[in-house]
Amino acid sequence: MQAVQAKEFGGPEVLELRELPVPEPGAGQVLIRVAAADVMFLDTRLRSGWGTDYFAVQPPYVPGGAVGGVVTAVGSGVDPALPGTRVTARTVASGVGGGLPIGGYAEYALAGAEQLNRIPDGVGIDQATAVVHDGHTALAAFERAGIRPGQRVLITAAAGGLGTLLTQLAHRAGAQVIAAARGETKLALTRRLGAEIAIDYAETGWTDRALAATGGQGPDVVFDGAGGDLGDAALRIVPGGGLFIGYGAAAGEFAAAGADSARARGVEILSLYDLNIGNDSRARYATQILELLATEQLEVVIGQTFPLADAAAAHAAIENRAALGRTMLRV
Repeated sequence: MQAVQAKEFGGPEVLELRELPVPEPGAGQVLIRVAAADVMFLDTRLRSGWGTDYFAVQPPYVPGGAVGGVVTAVGSGVDPALPGTRVTARTVASGVGGGLPIGGYAEYALAGAEQLNRIPDGVGIDQATAVVHDGHTALAAFERAGIRPGQRVLITAAAGGLGTLLTQLAHRAGAQVIAAARGETKLALTRRLGAEIAIDYAETGWTDRALAATGGQGPDVVFDGAGGDLGDAALRIVPGGGLFIGYGAAAGEFAAAGADSARARGVEILSLYDLNIGNDSRARYATQILELLATEQLEVVIGQTFPLADAAAAHAAIENRAALGRTMLRV
């Protein structure tokens, strides 16, 4: 089979298309003929050599932790009727609540049978694959925030995969959505998805505009997908009694500066890990997000797709901040 390997740590150019053996499913596993592979910001970071203290990735390896396609073979202990079924899954190496996001950029990938999500009729494989990671995180963050009508919600990195889902969920809940992103193309997308106010955080004084949009009171809830200085700036305008959920690091690192002073004034700060997405909730969120797609209550924004051989270009698009929504590989 053809697969993309990171031959060493470095820039996008270290990703190479190679011929590798088709893996065989073991006990409790299935083999998926991959049609789509999700490309995450985390994939680009790991490829660069970041995070080896947390993710024990060593080149050469095949990146990618989420795939969608058709089951072609099953291992022992797995329903023999599964071949031919359209599914999405985290790769077998990813596991639940840990593991390594690897093995997905390939024509075939292994997954644990318990990780499979059947794709409903009317939902494309690309769409379903795009929410394998983002879907449960968006629903967990949204559920934890308990958004109520009339609340003021600021979303950073609002044109990204998670940001576009949260923008729609918060808008549907009756909140005033303030979207922060970079560039008019991204801002226009957030407005189309329900943001009342769209602010370019590449411009000086963007938090002043966000404050003004809330009548000077500050946002009740911040969903921070940007992290770094942008996330820290957003945290500074959250008033006492507000909630800040930092789930992303598009700006480089998770927001951290000013956390102590924010807590001192009564701001609740949660990280991705505080959302506590266990096995049961993950399965529930997967079913819920696919149902929202099937009933057209939620839109998945796939801003760019690349063939498997162009995985390096997909990584470059994400790192250059040119990507809208999710980035996918079509296999």
